[in-house]
Amino acid sequence: MQTLKLSDLIALGFMTFALFLGAGNIIFPPLVGLLAGDDMGMASVGFLLTGVGLPLVTIVALARVGGGLDELTVPIGRVAGVLFAVLVYLAIGPLFAAPRTAVVSFEIGLAPFVGDSPVPLLVYSLVYFSLVLWITLNPTRLIDNVGKVITPVLIVALLVLGGAAVIVPAGEIAGGSPAYRDAPLVQGFLQGYQTMDALAALVFGIVVVNAIRSRGIHDRSLQARYAIIAAIIAAAGLALVYLSLIYLGASSGEALHPGAETGVPLLSGFARYAFGAAGIWVLAVVIVLACLTTAVGLLAACSQYFSVLLKVSYAQVVVVFCLFSAVVANLGLTQLINVSVPVLVAMYPVAIVLVLLSLLSDWWIRPSRVFVPAMTMAALFGMLESLKMVELAGWAPSWLGALPGASAGLGWVVPVLIGTGAGILADRFFSISKRW
Repeated sequence: MQTLKLSDLIALGFMTFALFLGAGNIIFPPLVGLLAGDDMGMASVGFLLTGVGLPLVTIVALARVGGGLDELTVPIGRVAGVLFAVLVYLAIGPLFAAPRTAVVSFEIGLAPFVGDSPVPLLVYSLVYFSLVLWITLNPTRLIDNVGKVITPVLIVALLVLGGAAVIVPAGEIAGGSPAYRDAPLVQGFLQGYQTMDALAALVFGIVVVNAIRSRGIHDRSLQARYAIIAAIIAAAGLALVYLSLIYLGASSGEALHPGAETGVPLLSGFARYAFGAAGIWVLAVVIVLACLTTAVGLLAACSQYFSVLLKVSYAQVVVVFCLFSAVVANLGLTQLINVSVPVLVAMYPVAIVLVLLSLLSDWWIRPSRVFVPAMTMAALFGMLESLKMVELAGWAPSWLGALPGASAGLGWVVPVLIGTGAGILADRFFSISKRW
């Protein structure tokens, strides 16, 4: 039976790590550290739950069903499953996450040298997505191109940056913002949404499995085992990166840029402080490589899905998505974040419930009886939570604010638990009644 060599398995783990480590994974942890201050410990735990824990269990859930989101959504029916999958792929692909990789890598990696005017961004985004296109058109080479070439360089650069944050901080850890003093764990948990890792994991599962298949591994149980090992390697790497960047923000943020709204000025300021002019080059290498690998993974997964769904060639979809992403990237980072946050607030509860119920699928006699009411509640209350963040806040009912956790953006939890409980009771009742 064909198996992976140890070097290939490590490369697979590195590839998975690099696919996840993109724009949001680097710019949001320092901001969490700055806002949390001396409460960064609990904030880090919350951030790791959504930034590391959810992606890990999502890959595990996908590996158990063969790596595809289609298989994971079977209990909610084909129509609902396709609708959710389309929304996920578009959100983590050409609408938000993929363009964000370009604009973040530009603002941190290139803007310090050429300025941040529209023309350099336009030229950079075209060159950037041309390179993404070239790599993505060869998906069977992902382990070699990403796992064995790009990721080792990325890891070295991250070790240098993260090590400097611990050894030579720019200042002292100060008190955090009021929101973090009141609920550091919850605030860290919600900030982890911004990484989009849980949503990305829903589509990276098939990328990882396809990379394993490209090495001649066709046994489903072996594919699942290798995918889980790769996810564990990636999770360990992500946790180290997040903790070092959160510490960077907590220890150096007040001294470098106390009014920062994203992690971009914190990272740029620290790189210059720790390494001088050369620091900007170190940071540029980290950001560009991290964002590039993530964009490749995102658009490869999106293109594979839509090529099957729409029955068009993979190459055609890749070209269209790369062009569209280049256009969206020119909206700028602030605009992308402002638009994406309400969408993520609406989608994350559905993704979390889907993954957790899938992991418990052996407990259900007929999974659809549990999945449908639970995910209906997650979708409904996730959308109501998102309305509170936009100009349609008046559409959200006033009693929503009375739900436990509503003030922290977690008002969907209790309704989901009620929907899940009702589904479990129905699952047991109808199964018993059939025996009579």
